[in-house]
Amino acid sequence: MFRSLLLALVLPFAAVAADEWTLHPDAAEKPGVPKGSVVEMQPWDSKIFPGTVRNWSVYVPAQYEAANPAAIMFFQDGHGYANPKGDWRVPTVFDNLIASGDLPVTIAVFLNPGHDRTKGAAKNAWSGNNRSVEYNSLGDAYARFLLEEILPEVEKQWTVSQDPSMRALCGSSSGGICAFTAAWERPNAFGKVLSTIGSFVNLRGGDAYPSLIRKTERKPIRVFLEDSSGDLDNAFGNWPLANQQMHAALKYMGYDVRFDYVEGFGHNAKHGGSIFPDALKWLWRKEVPAVEINTKGDLGGDLTLHRLLLEGEGWQPVAEGLGFADAPCADDQGNFYFSDMRAPGIFRVAPDGTKTQISKEAASGLKFGLDGLLYACQGTKKRIASIDPATGTAETVVEDVLANDLVVLRSGIIYVTETARKQVTRIDPKTKTKTAADLGIPGPNGITLSPDQSTLAVSDYHGAHVWTFRVDPDGSLSAKAPYMTMRRPTDRKGEWKHNEPPPYQPASQGDGMISDTSGRYYVATALGVQIFDPTGRLCGVLPKPSEGKPLTSCTLAGRRREYLYVTCGDVIFRRKLQAEGSLFHLGAALTPSL
Repeated sequence: MFRSLLLALVLPFAAVAADEWTLHPDAAEKPGVPKGSVVEMQPWDSKIFPGTVRNWSVYVPAQYEAANPAAIMFFQDGHGYANPKGDWRVPTVFDNLIASGDLPVTIAVFLNPGHDRTKGAAKNAWSGNNRSVEYNSLGDAYARFLLEEILPEVEKQWTVSQDPSMRALCGSSSGGICAFTAAWERPNAFGKVLSTIGSFVNLRGGDAYPSLIRKTERKPIRVFLEDSSGDLDNAFGNWPLANQQMHAALKYMGYDVRFDYVEGFGHNAKHGGSIFPDALKWLWRKEVPAVEINTKGDLGGDLTLHRLLLEGEGWQPVAEGLGFADAPCADDQGNFYFSDMRAPGIFRVAPDGTKTQISKEAASGLKFGLDGLLYACQGTKKRIASIDPATGTAETVVEDVLANDLVVLRSGIIYVTETARKQVTRIDPKTKTKTAADLGIPGPNGITLSPDQSTLAVSDYHGAHVWTFRVDPDGSLSAKAPYMTMRRPTDRKGEWKHNEPPPYQPASQGDGMISDTSGRYYVATALGVQIFDPTGRLCGVLPKPSEGKPLTSCTLAGRRREYLYVTCGDVIFRRKLQAEGSLFHLGAALTPSL
């Protein structure tokens, strides 16, 4: 009794329940309620999961009209949800909730896990031998399966909404983590998740989610979680604790999340099925609650995303229709500079948005020196050039440099990354000499300095680390270390092993970098802008503003350096940050007024 009372106080939706299934009133057929139909679809041979076949069906509500796009909800282990006498009874529940107005006109897609037909017929609907790979694996494979294979097939017969808030995912156990993963990977396609007894444990690395959630910018997903104290506790993890961790992480990041937790039960659908209609009502409610953030547990020195991002401020396009954007930088007047590699040209964007071309040169890296000149990496010309922003005049500083990016010290010394040569090069503009400062990083690319310029940081495009060096008084580099570990995309072609983390691509695609006066390091990568604190800990990840386009670099600009700019293929985006986090030093300190 004491434990039950304690849970009721600690967990906002806790309840005491017997270990039995209870028929919810909305799960019983009601007279006068229009009944939808379940259409059996042809078994599906998947290309995303080659060699697998699965059975599936689609529920179509009686109120469906082709002229009005319907909401859609995907159910993993669909056979259990479609069963009219089972614990879920989705067709009946949908009939009742659509009729009462608690659910929009919604099509339900019931999907069974895939099975490799070369290994004989599956014994039953639960024993598809590809279930664990599809459901428990992190990464975007299952989201792609839904979006590239199943959804287009549904749309051949029925009209469904393109609005992510009208698309939901549901699953139980491994199907629960599968539902969350698909929305996590494609929040622009799925806006709602219902997970019961979700397997957020180390079956295939799913136990990483609470940490990932706390250090990734909040995604526009509404999440309903359910579990019970009697759920599994085995070699893969403790399901009740894992779901509590998920709830705590989502709540910390300000998600619209609810967690129903009860005493008793086991790893089954008894409690989840009993509350299923209420979970749907909450998930599809029209209320949009205010975001609640509680950082009382943060330590004073924690540079979390909560101390950097502004609520309601997202990515906004600054320049579109470019050839290929790169080399972002700023001056002390708040002007933003970039290069369009295909124009070619270097452009200045004033704080009021006025855009001016200042040069017809192209550069992959730009930084100001204290002399007011722009120093440019021009790999195609194999040189470092200085450009007068007032006249556009360019002069060669040194030649035979396959430069990618650069920084300029207050002393005037320049460090450049030569990716093709796996080299960091030191250049003295006064003597026009160059020396190899470091060799051996597989793909040195982005480069920046700590606020006091005592530390040089270099991102590795082909590896997993940002490397740091001590900048010695004579300009040499020492104390080389793989100081920051970047997140990397999962490897679709890798081997997804049971009870192990997913395979990751070897390359983070660490690209352009910048730092701020708080000592944060911002790195453009394949997954987005990864941000690290001065001790090398990951503060968080800001997902790319545009999927499918390369994120090549980033900088801070604006009168108070309050905007983070990123170059993303043919578009440049920016977003406003908290001033506390974005006050910024240039590579060579603030430049003279231009």
